[in-house]
Amino acid sequence: MLFAATHLIPYPSWLVPGDNTWQLVSATLVGLMSIPALAVLYGGLVQKKWIVNTMFMVFAGFSLTLIVWMVFGYSAAFGPQVSTYTSFFGTFKGWFHGIFGAGQHALFSAHAEQSQAQSGALLSGLQFHFPTATLAYFQFVFAAITPLLFLGGLVGRIKFKAWLLIVPLWITFVYCINAALLWGGGWLAQKGAVDYSGGYVIHLSAGVASFVGAAMIGPRLKRDRTTVPSNLMMVAIGAGILWLGWNGFNGGDPFYAGADAASAVLNTNVATATGVLTWVLMDMLFTKQKKPTFLGAINGMLCGLVAITPSAGWVDGFGAILVGLIASSFVWVAWNFLSKVRPFSKVDDALGVVYTHGFAGLIGGLLVGLLADPSMTQYGVSGGHFGGAGSFSVGGLFYTGSWHQLEWQAIAAAWIIGFTAVATFLIFSFVKIVMRGLRETDAVLEIGDLAIHDEEAFPTETFSERITSLSAKN
Repeated sequence: MLFAATHLIPYPSWLVPGDNTWQLVSATLVGLMSIPALAVLYGGLVQKKWIVNTMFMVFAGFSLTLIVWMVFGYSAAFGPQVSTYTSFFGTFKGWFHGIFGAGQHALFSAHAEQSQAQSGALLSGLQFHFPTATLAYFQFVFAAITPLLFLGGLVGRIKFKAWLLIVPLWITFVYCINAALLWGGGWLAQKGAVDYSGGYVIHLSAGVASFVGAAMIGPRLKRDRTTVPSNLMMVAIGAGILWLGWNGFNGGDPFYAGADAASAVLNTNVATATGVLTWVLMDMLFTKQKKPTFLGAINGMLCGLVAITPSAGWVDGFGAILVGLIASSFVWVAWNFLSKVRPFSKVDDALGVVYTHGFAGLIGGLLVGLLADPSMTQYGVSGGHFGGAGSFSVGGLFYTGSWHQLEWQAIAAAWIIGFTAVATFLIFSFVKIVMRGLRETDAVLEIGDLAIHDEEAFPTETFSERITSLSAKN
């Protein structure tokens, strides 16, 4: 076949290859934070008999979220905002404006995937330089990791079948609404609340959901709660991928491969290193054992990563150090002392998600209202420091003297906590009725993976089993 055209155009005029490439790379890094990072991290933290079940639920949750996202989730969270919202529930005005995107549309057509991305997520006058497929996948990996995070509070007793129903319902009725409100140009965003990369939308909501879900399901078997992690090397691998994957988590959220993306990556690592060292030093100084622990260092790492997430590109280097220091210190105290008082002492949050994600996300989000440096410009006009008309940054109390940002950070946090708690309770209650319980029986809990999946992570093969297997083949 001969082509009449002598010059083929590889991409549309609005597409910038550098921005498109960085978004796809960032999305892949964030995807790796779920599979394999969380699967391996959680698998190493749980008992040996729960490794397969835990890893399997991570992969299943990731897959379920993508289908929901393709069918309607993406447009519900990031569709254009309108003054009157019409859906299959009817037409709403007022308060309902800004809760969902305008309509639910599947990403099934060529136009849906390859047209220029549009969303209420960007400021007026800015345009995405990549197609909808890029933005949709980037936002999907953020959606997917959220239920996988709160899974950490539920492992070791939740029914696998119940999990398969919880994930799509929670993504639809909790995550999409929170994302639309803060990221999709919704009501909280219009009032001035910000969340750079998910301290509220992802981590605070995951911490709340973990706590509510764990309370409803009930505790693990007593013996399971006193057993040490199955494999610290798996924990190290998962944690390492999480740490470096966070470069895409925060570095991709300016949506441009620009100066602010670089600052977000650097600040993320600075806050995380500070969080690690803070937790380790507090273990060495204030615990009875006076010993540094690897699991303590992992907790500090998570505190730094989570707390810097809502502000990564809006604080300067000194602010990043303060974020890691404050968050890790606060969560260390909560982990060691608050966990001993009601209601925290009565809820078996298996992997401490409410602390390392819930509390750390809350602290990080509030610190935006204090430490955000208006000189850290996210979007800006030409010039040495991107100043002048058309630039965008966020200013905290310590730089501007204004309480406005802190006020709306607090209001946004209150919404995330209250709405997520109530919605999670309703979803789990519904699933409990449909699945005739959220919890596996005690007989199944005693066995674990073999009882649920007929598989185990490290099967012990005996001589008699080999003989039986060979006889069956013959």
